[in-house]
Amino acid sequence: MLDNNKIKLMTKLAIYEKNEGQEDIKLSKYYKMDFVRYQVLKSIVSVTVSYLLVLVIVAFYKSEYLIQEAVKLDYKAIGSTVLGIYIIILTVYVLGSVIGYSFKFDLSRKRLFKYRKNLKKLRQFYHNEENELK
Repeated sequence: MLDNNKIKLMTKLAIYEKNEGQEDIKLSKYYKMDFVRYQVLKSIVSVTVSYLLVLVIVAFYKSEYLIQEAVKLDYKAIGSTVLGIYIIILTVYVLGSVIGYSFKFDLSRKRLFKYRKNLKKLRQFYHNEENELK
């Protein structure tokens, strides 16, 4: 016998599993702090590599000036400016990563909680059908 409530519940579960469920299930293997730390580490590496690439591009672009003024340049001021900008950019990205990935993890947990709740309801439907058949 077909039960419309059971069909609706199974459809909800299938849609969830197909869409965001796969990622949520992967995230469920992590503790929140481990997941956030891993994402922050990836952000730090990405920002560092990107910043170094930008510095190399700027150095190539300004290479003629750098070669002509190599003796006159204040390397200490240039280094402190470059380092200061790097620290500011890195801080912004780390804070953004912590906030963003914490929020993502929390939303994932809420969706998983609803998913598990719906699975329990579906299990209850099957359990009730078994009892009716006996």
